[in-house]
Amino acid sequence: MNDDTAPVENEDVQTVETPTTPAEAEPVVAPPAVKKPSGLSGKITLAAGAGSVLVALLSGLGTGWGLWEFQTGFKGLFIAAGLAAFALILGFVVGWLQRRRGVAGPKALRWLGMAFAAVLLFWLLSFVYTARTVPAIHDISTDLADPPHFTTLTVRADNLDQIPGKEDPTMQAMTPVQRWTRIHQDEYGDIRSVRINRPVAEVIEKAGRLAETRGWDIALIEPEQGRLEATETSRFFGFKDDVVIRVRPTEDATGSIVDMRSISRVGMSDLGVNAKRVRSFLADLSGTVSAAR
Repeated sequence: MNDDTAPVENEDVQTVETPTTPAEAEPVVAPPAVKKPSGLSGKITLAAGAGSVLVALLSGLGTGWGLWEFQTGFKGLFIAAGLAAFALILGFVVGWLQRRRGVAGPKALRWLGMAFAAVLLFWLLSFVYTARTVPAIHDISTDLADPPHFTTLTVRADNLDQIPGKEDPTMQAMTPVQRWTRIHQDEYGDIRSVRINRPVAEVIEKAGRLAETRGWDIALIEPEQGRLEATETSRFFGFKDDVVIRVRPTEDATGSIVDMRSISRVGMSDLGVNAKRVRSFLADLSGTVSAAR
């Protein structure tokens, strides 16, 4: 076999690799821009929440200033409550939608508006709660058998026309005065005549000073006759409640028996205001309140 035909290996020959063309990089596509909330919902929530407080204030102050009747003022409170409810609902719905979409929108205005609305609704609901826990009467007296009578101030004509209990089987046969007495005894049994070991004139003079301190408008004060009549006006809504204080000597003439009556000029229920006034005033007048014997 001829070895000349065998292939000759050349160690000097090097294999040259052909460079490959790198693959073209795929273009980077930016994610679609997420449109941030404009904040309009927050502005609307703030306007509704702050507006509800403003409407409530104007309703009460306008009534107190005599710009409109108290019924109109109450309608304003209903409008304010509606605005506050709208602000809370809108704020919660917008917040829920933003969380669901993963969008972080502006929160400060929305939360501020919801805070205004929540405070107003809590304030209004506190009155609703009070109205449901106290009797719907507005005439409070320490003496139910012989209530003190006004001689200068005039008691409203419909004072005892709308006493609750007509539907109660136990009170259907009662007159309005009898129903008032029954409810008064059941709900305000602690409000009774008090005895003070001071002369009649001295007690009335002290009562007059206390009334002036409380800002009451004194219509009549007769120390020797043991009588004082005055009116207290609330700062909000300007509600007026008339008060009469009657002081008589005890049987042994060693002290005085004090009776007090407080009546609201408008409304069916006084939300317990008159009872609080009688308790507070008699406590300050006598120092330590004790039931008369």
